[in-house]
Amino acid sequence: MDSANWSDQPAPHYLAPAVTRSAKIVVAGAFGVGKTTFVGSVSEVTPLRMEEPITEASVGVDDLRGTPHKTTTTVAMDFGRIHLLGDRLVLYLFGTPGQTRFRPLWEGLTEGALGALVLVDTRDLDGCHEVLSLLEEQRTPYAVVINVFPDAPRYPLHEIRQALALDPDTPLTECDARDRRSCVYALITLIEFLTSRHTSASLVEPRS
Repeated sequence: MDSANWSDQPAPHYLAPAVTRSAKIVVAGAFGVGKTTFVGSVSEVTPLRMEEPITEASVGVDDLRGTPHKTTTTVAMDFGRIHLLGDRLVLYLFGTPGQTRFRPLWEGLTEGALGALVLVDTRDLDGCHEVLSLLEEQRTPYAVVINVFPDAPRYPLHEIRQALALDPDTPLTECDARDRRSCVYALITLIEFLTSRHTSASLVEPRS
């Protein structure tokens, strides 16, 4: 993978002339795991966010223990865009809402996706199981990335892999969802994994 062209430099608002391929990528995970922050960190365009304030109706339903200062929640999706591979590949990022009551939306957003990046918080590893189960049911390939919160416990990656019952070839890495560089690295890890699963040129859609 050519990662030399991703940096913190200002990025184009329009598709680069060099783009030859595009792909839909889902950014999934449990409630409050950092999906909106992740999409916002890497998107070259102002991200589309469909959020609503957290109200009293969430009490006893949404677990805010790990994110006590969270005041909004995604109710439909987040959307962003990023160029990779020397601007030859453009990824369209779709962030899912975290609560399980939005499962029908998860199912819709994963349709047509090349793959998914699943964010995980070590303070609540069980929170991602339903997302992982859905992706496996739909046969959507995915990589898992630990969003390293400052106050979250750190565990060896092999222990997390075992706790999540991940296949040996499923990519597992770490990132800080606030840091663009580490988030782009996580996306590159996913694309490399998806590339290894496909030997034909139909890995991603050609630009029309």
